[in-house]
Amino acid sequence: MTRRTTPQPTRETLTRQRVLQAAVELADAGGLGALSMRKLGEAVGVEAMSLYNHVANKEDLLDGMVDLVFGEVALPAPGDDWRRAMRQRAISMRFVLSRHRWAIGLMESRSTPGPETLRHHDAVLGCLRRGGFSLTLTAHAVSVLDSYIYGFALQEKALPFDSPEATAELAESIMSGFGDGEYPYLTEIATAHVTRPGYAYGDEFAFGLDLVLDGLLRAAGEEAGGRTDAGVGDAHADPGTGRDPREGAVLAQADGDGSSLRAPEPAPAATLPGGGRHGDPLGEGARQDG
Repeated sequence: MTRRTTPQPTRETLTRQRVLQAAVELADAGGLGALSMRKLGEAVGVEAMSLYNHVANKEDLLDGMVDLVFGEVALPAPGDDWRRAMRQRAISMRFVLSRHRWAIGLMESRSTPGPETLRHHDAVLGCLRRGGFSLTLTAHAVSVLDSYIYGFALQEKALPFDSPEATAELAESIMSGFGDGEYPYLTEIATAHVTRPGYAYGDEFAFGLDLVLDGLLRAAGEEAGGRTDAGVGDAHADPGTGRDPREGAVLAQADGDGSSLRAPEPAPAATLPGGGRHGDPLGEGARQDG
């Protein structure tokens, strides 16, 4: 008689891309504190030491994870008006960071950036330069935009509420300890604004973003020697407002005001070359599992 053998399931080939994606999923679920080489090995079905065939160390792992996150952000394309493109990129970045909270403080920290990170920054710089910004004003623009985007994302992450109901409940709890007439302006904004139906802190993002973009528009116009705002890289801008009417198509992806967290489909992330870094935020030490 011929003995029948049960076919064994084929194990998926382990690649650097698969290791990085699994690491991102672990961090998304539990933060960087939930990520160790042992847990990552378990997630992909190998011993921890096998991971070092694909990542040099945990710093290299972080480099790759951050690069995957950058690869999800919508980028400006050649020919896009700079204001519309920077708005779309800001909305997309906030959306991506809302999914990867652990990445907020790491996005600009890598000394060995991967290809998606480099492509992202080059596209942003190129859009501003093609839009008529000088090299100096381009540097100013990137700094203020990134400071606003990352700062807002960090603030959202730190807030002790995540829904209108939780916001109202917290405000009422805090105000319950106020004496009559004590902290009148806190009471005013809480009762007349924060606790009203429909309030969401995230709605503030679009307001602040417009202030930043309007300021950059004025600075670009002044730098160009007094030309109208619409003349500085914004062929489609309204002369009265300086804003591109086509922005409605972008904002439609964010409930019309840039406040919700929907963004264009992310670009596929690329597999990264290896490369370690100084420091050890995951507590690796030597080549041992944390």
